[in-house]
Amino acid sequence: MKPHSHESADKVDRALESSAQGMRALWISLAVLGVTAVTQAVVVVLSGSVALLGDTVHNAADALTALPLGVAFVLGRRAANRRFTYGYGRAEDLAGIVIVLTITASAFFAAWTAIDRLLNPQGISHLPAVAAAAVVGFVGNEWVARYRIRVGREIGSAALIADGLHARTDGFTSLAVLLGAGGAAIGWRLADPIVGLLITAAIVLVLRDACREVFRRVMDAVDPALVDAAELALGRVPGVRAVGELRLRWIGHRLRAEVAVVVDGELNVREAHQVAVEAEHALLHAVPKLTAALVHADPTPAPGAPDPHLVLAHHGT
Repeated sequence: MKPHSHESADKVDRALESSAQGMRALWISLAVLGVTAVTQAVVVVLSGSVALLGDTVHNAADALTALPLGVAFVLGRRAANRRFTYGYGRAEDLAGIVIVLTITASAFFAAWTAIDRLLNPQGISHLPAVAAAAVVGFVGNEWVARYRIRVGREIGSAALIADGLHARTDGFTSLAVLLGAGGAAIGWRLADPIVGLLITAAIVLVLRDACREVFRRVMDAVDPALVDAAELALGRVPGVRAVGELRLRWIGHRLRAEVAVVVDGELNVREAHQVAVEAEHALLHAVPKLTAALVHADPTPAPGAPDPHLVLAHHGT
């Protein structure tokens, strides 16, 4: 059944607003990270710190990931058409893949520069400036991380959450730069490249989390609690005898549901339609971020006839 309720329209309006909210989060965080990266780049030129260089590159890469994600949010606002019948929300999944690739590239770059400096040790200068730049990097990145993750969870954007995790790693790696500066201050020349390798390890850890988040979204994974909430809501709808096949999938940061409910086989078409409408309303109220639900009503089998769901299940095996 095609959604047609006022509740569904309100959900779509809120989904469009969530895209605007995501865009605001991107541009604000881009500005903060841009200032952070420029500040650190100036200190890198003055000091020659490879640990701070790795942190600066990671900050710059994190800032630039706002661009593909911003494009995805803009595309996601476009209406569905005869070619893209589900709309353009999947562009967010593509942006998530770009973010994962960016994190991977920054990990390789940080590792390469750290290993090169281990093989060819060099001293670093302007240690107080390096320490100050590290603190600036931590404060800026942690603020951006919290902001992106909070907004990402509010609007249901896995890509924005992955971007927030990326920023959080940058914050911790900035603290690691402080250790490198401290080691250099006491004359340990290998402290800076060793910290650079620790930064690489931290990037790999966040890469794992980001990969898991994006992989689940690409594979149409949803939180089982959402399925439980949908089944519970459908079970409370008057006229619904049982809940058959239930599917939920993310399209960008919006959820879509497809479900078959069993109704009394003695109902006429209009009455069965009304039960399906009530089931749709129940889903839209019970499942957060759900903007569309397709509900199919199946009649209970006649006495002595096989249950069509069991027959389908048998043939499916």
